[in-house]
Amino acid sequence: MTYRRTMPDGGEPLWSAQGWLHAQTLESLAEVNEQCLELMCEQAAARTLAPAAREPTGYAQAVRPALLIELHELWEELDGAARRRAARCPYLLVDVGLSEPSRWARVLERQVQDEPWPRGVGAFFTVPRAASVMRLVVTYAWHLARSQSAAARLLLGMSAPCAEVIAACTLSQVSRLAESHQQWLTPRWPDRLPVWRELLASATAGENAALERIRMRGVQLLAADARSAGLA
Repeated sequence: MTYRRTMPDGGEPLWSAQGWLHAQTLESLAEVNEQCLELMCEQAAARTLAPAAREPTGYAQAVRPALLIELHELWEELDGAARRRAARCPYLLVDVGLSEPSRWARVLERQVQDEPWPRGVGAFFTVPRAASVMRLVVTYAWHLARSQSAAARLLLGMSAPCAEVIAACTLSQVSRLAESHQQWLTPRWPDRLPVWRELLASATAGENAALERIRMRGVQLLAADARSAGLA
């Protein structure tokens, strides 16, 4: 699978797919990413720590993450047009444990409601929008795992075993997991501040060449993650 890179005018997609990866798949991914970025902007704007969007375990966000604190001004400047530009990365900008089949396997074992979240671990997202974004991301991952498993691995960083587990879930199981495990939702690479800084800054400025560089960097990071986890 290869991508064709183009140099667009304005808001046109920078990356387009060839072969088996349909353009509609990348368009859908961009829509999901845009919702994720809007959530991140809202979370960055939350000046005080709100109570957690209550999980069964009731954890709140213990410490404001560096990704939100140190890049606060960039999140504030990320308006709708900039979010649309940033969203057109050829990979999902958040993660819900898509390389970890064991955590998803519990869904099939009917243990979604019973699995405790590790003590001392708080949710990254606590604003109300997190619930709807979690549902969107999990449902999108389930759809791709069922209909385009290769695309799920390429775009979402989903391992092959995890794709098999997720594809075997029913829609009701997926919905139940999204409701009960919102704390799984985190930004991708939350500790790689330079990557996020370049993405947000270049998207805000509308610098197409810089956006192309950071998108390629993200593709490389996703591939490196897969190799380090033994998934590639």
